Amino acid sequence: MFKFTSLNWSKRKRFFSFLVISSIISSFLFINPNLASAASGGRIGGGSFQAPSSPRSQNYGGYGGNNFRGYGSGYRGGGIGFPFLLPIFGFGGGGIFGFLILMSIVGVIVNSFKNSSNFSNSSNNSIVSQSTNPSKVSLIQFQIGLLASAKEIQVKLRELASSSNTSTSSGLQRVLQDTTLALLRKPELWVYSNIETGSVPFASAESTFNRISITERSKLKAELTSNYSGQISTSTNNESNPGESDSTNEYIAVTILVAIKKDLRLNNSANNEQITESLRLLGSISSNDLIALEVIWQPDGEGETLREEELITQYPNLKHL
Repeated sequence: MFKFTSLNWSKRKRFFSFLVISSIISSFLFINPNLASAASGGRIGGGSFQAPSSPRSQNYGGYGGNNFRGYGSGYRGGGIGFPFLLPIFGFGGGGIFGFLILMSIVGVIVNSFKNSSNFSNSSNNSIVSQSTNPSKVSLIQFQIGLLASAKEIQVKLRELASSSNTSTSSGLQRVLQDTTLALLRKPELWVYSNIETGSVPFASAESTFNRISITERSKLKAELTSNYSGQISTSTNNESNPGESDSTNEYIAVTILVAIKKDLRLNNSANNEQITESLRLLGSISSNDLIALEVIWQPDGEGETLREEELITQYPNLKHL
């Protein structure tokens, strides 16, 4: 009798666990953010991923010296091995940014193995001449959630979009510097933040940058203000025009996505001191080091709002300051 009761309890326990797990899976599959209520936004950016001018000898044993900082943690390269894949299983933070960076590096590694037969019968000299020798590119994503009283930042970003030459490196550097300065001048309005950095081989840098950009742009209902690579457009959406958001609006979200030639590490600590230092470092990036830039903000339309629950839903990696 005792065994029968224990067996029934064990079955009920497994059944209950199955229901809980099924409910969690269903919530991910069927309970999605209400994209229809997403606010419109704006975008400024541009850049050019050009191949290195002269190849150098390459150590095909691994991407030595590369730093992986996805998922809020750092991993110093120096070889290809199983530990390299550990960040995908979660070491805090990170989200899609870390995942895309990891996948881009894995893609390059897989391609290098596929193409290894092309080099096996060549001399060392021919290997050096044929190799594209991708240099390391650092990708940085800085996100901040501001109180809606920072509307002058929205105005400043729209002014930059209308006046900046985003077809040149110097013009993009000016956008980056002016954006970071506008944020630095309003520390009392910072509420949430998230900073993610990663290094990828040059061969996969452009595609990774574009994927992260698309991920962030998809959070906008429409791009009312846009200036990308010198192409300026304003309000092609009939539902809303660029302008003052609703007086009940609670938050403004700003994303800065940067690709640079040098290794720049930013601390992801959620405090004002680290945010200040990170913005200063971003603003000091030279035009020679800057490869690509995107500044994306939300909301940007007249009468639109971005409330706290919408901010957290669309930007789940934000940390409260």
